[in-house]
Amino acid sequence: MPDNKIRRALLKLSGEFLMGDLEFGLDVKTVDRIAGEVKRVYEDGYQICMVIGGGNIFRGVSGAAYGMHRSVADNIGMLATVMNSMAFQNCLEKKGVPSRVMSAIAMPSVCEQYIRRKAVRHLEKGRVVICAAGTGNPYFTTDTGAILRALETECDALLKATKVAGVYDSDPRKNPNAVLLERLSYRDVLEKNIKVMDQTAITLAQESGMPIYVFSLEKEGTLEKVLAGDGLCSIIS
Repeated sequence: MPDNKIRRALLKLSGEFLMGDLEFGLDVKTVDRIAGEVKRVYEDGYQICMVIGGGNIFRGVSGAAYGMHRSVADNIGMLATVMNSMAFQNCLEKKGVPSRVMSAIAMPSVCEQYIRRKAVRHLEKGRVVICAAGTGNPYFTTDTGAILRALETECDALLKATKVAGVYDSDPRKNPNAVLLERLSYRDVLEKNIKVMDQTAITLAQESGMPIYVFSLEKEGTLEKVLAGDGLCSIIS
């Protein structure tokens, strides 16, 4: 069992992260690599909950979604998160990591319905829980859904995986002199309109005191280091 204060964490992945170098869809090598990172921290004794976005799949149908009612488009996006979650679960279980997909939209033939008590019980029994279909409601992002699930399952922190090492004072992909901001307050993020998560998610985290760790999953072992307290990241609290 880990020695630091984080015992149970929710890992938030964007669907785009799973594309690798593809224009849309799932890059099998990328999914396998990230599943390997999750396996490593699972074997370290951490209890892991996950939320995966659906942008990688929805991007492929975005042209068809143009002009759709927002609720219809959001429902399509929620279904895309179920597809990603099932693919990730399959990869985890091939690596010997027991896991459950729990969907906010009932679809019992493919996965369990999300019930808070059952999700907590799965975590206590040593299973990775992948929460799919967001909140089950349109107009809410998977970021907001991730904060909600982290609070419901009594996680110690939310880990937001990105392609950069954290929150910077400017875009590090455009400015080589950009400075990593290691500590930020929720107010900093809201008042400066920092685009790390949507404002509804940040406000919910602020009201509940849920710390958010923003880090990059591009380098092997970073997830393990962040959980151990010595990884490069930004902490919003």
